[in-house]
Amino acid sequence: MRILLVEDDPAIRDFLRRALTEEGYTLTPCGTAEEALPLALAQEHDIFIVDLNLAGMDGLDFIQRCRGQGITTPVLILSARRSVDERVQGLEEGGDDYLTKPFALAELLARLRSLLRRAGPPEQEASTRIVVADLEMDLLRREARRGDRILDLTSREFALLEYLCRNRNRVISRTMILDQVWDIRFDPATNVVDVHIHRLRTKVDKDTERKLIHTMRGAGYVLKEP
Repeated sequence: MRILLVEDDPAIRDFLRRALTEEGYTLTPCGTAEEALPLALAQEHDIFIVDLNLAGMDGLDFIQRCRGQGITTPVLILSARRSVDERVQGLEEGGDDYLTKPFALAELLARLRSLLRRAGPPEQEASTRIVVADLEMDLLRREARRGDRILDLTSREFALLEYLCRNRNRVISRTMILDQVWDIRFDPATNVVDVHIHRLRTKVDKDTERKLIHTMRGAGYVLKEP
C-alpha cells in the first residue's frame, strides 16, 4: 500500500515514516505541497495524508489542485485546525476524512483502512489486491496466501513480498530493497535482506514445485511468474 504524506513538521513526518513503514506501508514523505503535487498527479499512490498548515501552497490548495486534475485518490486530512467550520471546509474542499492533532496512531491506521474500504469496488480491487500466479496478497486485510495456504508473515516480510510482487520479473538489488522496504540507510554489507529473503522464500515457496522467489547471483532477487 503506497501512501503520500504531505507534512511540514519534521518530527511528525519522521514518526509517521517509521510507524507506517513498520506496519508494512510504503510511504513517500514530503515537506511541502509543491514537492508533493507532481507525485500526486502521477497517480502512483493509494492514499494521501495531508496537513493543512503548510508553508507556500497550503493543504487545501493542494487538495483542490489534485481534484481539479481529476485525481480521486482518498485524502486523509491531518491538521491542528479543530473547529467544526474548519473541519467541514476541509471535507467540502475535497478531503475524505479529517483527523485533528494530536492524534493516536491506532486511530490514524483505522481511518486509513476505512478510507480504502470506501474507495469503491473497481479502484479498491486494483489498489488493494495483488495476484502473481497462485500467490495472492490482500493489502487491506494484510493477508497473503499461496493457493489455499495462508502465509504467516511479519509486517516486514509482508512489505518485502509486496515490493517484490509490484516489481515482478524485475531484478531488485539489495540496496533497492533496503531503501524501499526499510527506508533506512543500512551498511550495504549487512545481511538483513538475505536473512529476510530466506525466511520469506521458506514461507512462500514451501512444499511447491513452482518457485516464485529467485536469487540472481551478484545482482539481487527477483519474483518470477512461472
